[in-house]
Amino acid sequence: MAELGKNTVTVDGSTLVIERLIDAPKEKVFRAFSESDQLAAWWGPQGWETENKAFNFTPGGEWHYGMTCNDPNQGDFYGQTSWGKATFEEIDAPNRVQYVDAFSDDAGTTNSELPVMRIVNEFEEQDGKTLFRTTSEFPTEEELKQVMEMGMLEGFSSQMERLDAYLNQ
Repeated sequence: MAELGKNTVTVDGSTLVIERLIDAPKEKVFRAFSESDQLAAWWGPQGWETENKAFNFTPGGEWHYGMTCNDPNQGDFYGQTSWGKATFEEIDAPNRVQYVDAFSDDAGTTNSELPVMRIVNEFEEQDGKTLFRTTSEFPTEEELKQVMEMGMLEGFSSQMERLDAYLNQ
């Protein structure tokens, strides 16, 4: 069971599931994921700033984003921009969003050397709080392992701390 402000992580083959209880109502949390300006305000780990180059939150719509490290204490990452591109497949506001997410370049071209993942984000009201569940499905266990070794869990934890702070300001 998810605890307030803590991640519960489950790995099953090529699927990663993370749950977190967020101290905010479901609709507010969903808007933080579904509105471009809100998403850019907290997306990415601490010390990174997100720019949404394109954001069309509709089935078939695309989200093209860049995360730039602006923290000189992060060594070689400082000044680097990591690009991603997502295509929304299903949206059931304010309950569920499904999309395919890939690493890309600034032009939106997918990086074929890095894994593509299908992500399902679910939002469940629990006594004025939100149980957030994100399920990431990879084509293979090896590709999941690759992103885990790249620091996916640490980045996600940091990002969720930013979301908590954003929702409580």
